[in-house]
Amino acid sequence: QVQLVESGGGLVQAGGSLRLSCVASGPTFSSNGMGWFRQAPGKEREFVATISRSGSTIYYADSVKGRFTISRDNSQNTVYLQMNSLKPEDTAVYYCAARKTNFATRFTDEYDYWGQGTQVTVSS
Repeated sequence: QVQLVESGGGLVQAGGSLRLSCVASGPTFSSNGMGWFRQAPGKEREFVATISRSGSTIYYADSVKGRFTISRDNSQNTVYLQMNSLKPEDTAVYYCAARKTNFATRFTDEYDYWGQGTQVTVSS
């Protein structure tokens, strides 16, 4: 069983930056494909970014490409989401997710474990 705890959310002005962290507990973090998703009020949860076990495969949603960077440190059981040039439309609860396999994927239903989420609010 993998448990995920996100941190780093908060309130920031448009154009600012935040770095989210997700710490995983469990024996197989280094074997997990990881992802970040977000959900704004009244909207479905949407894909943001994903990274494979080795970090060699990374995908981003078009809406964040060039502004967000996903990375991982397997020695620290942690995955990060660096968010730059934030926009009000980035406001959402951000969730970390893990797969039982080592591949990256954009698809919500291919993740096996989810964190509780961290709120990101971008003011205009």
